[in-house]
Amino acid sequence: MNISEKRRLFLKGSVTAGTLGVAVSAGLITPTTVMAKWAESAFLADKTEDAIKNLFGSNNAENSSAVTINAPEVAENGAVVPVTVESSLKGIESIAIFSQNNARPLTCSYDFLDSNVSGFVSTRIKVGKSGDLTAVVKAGGKLYSAKTPVKVTLGGCG
Repeated sequence: MNISEKRRLFLKGSVTAGTLGVAVSAGLITPTTVMAKWAESAFLADKTEDAIKNLFGSNNAENSSAVTINAPEVAENGAVVPVTVESSLKGIESIAIFSQNNARPLTCSYDFLDSNVSGFVSTRIKVGKSGDLTAVVKAGGKLYSAKTPVKVTLGGCG
């Protein structure tokens, strides 16, 4: 990339940033209109059952072998615990992961626009204290779940 191309790229970026700044200051774009919707009551719930009910509208999730949650039995560092949730269910709408003994049990929730997706989520979560991790999968309008215990030895969020 020569100096002229770099200058053009810089000018285009500057003009774009300036235009965006004017639009925000004029009130044409506000943070509330560009932010994703989030389930505030579910994320602020103190108990796993309340968080599930606030997120899905019901806490009647049935245990299912079609949902598996993989996490280490012993997490050396509770600040970054790798978790994978897989499901062979058809028509998956969302997947959520809860940590029973966290101050706020709902750690993450994923909504899928296409119901033909593969039921797979892999992430890292913070686990405050030893306890069960619960994965809840909404598929076909029903809730399915799986649990696995995780022992935290260092650095949780509790």
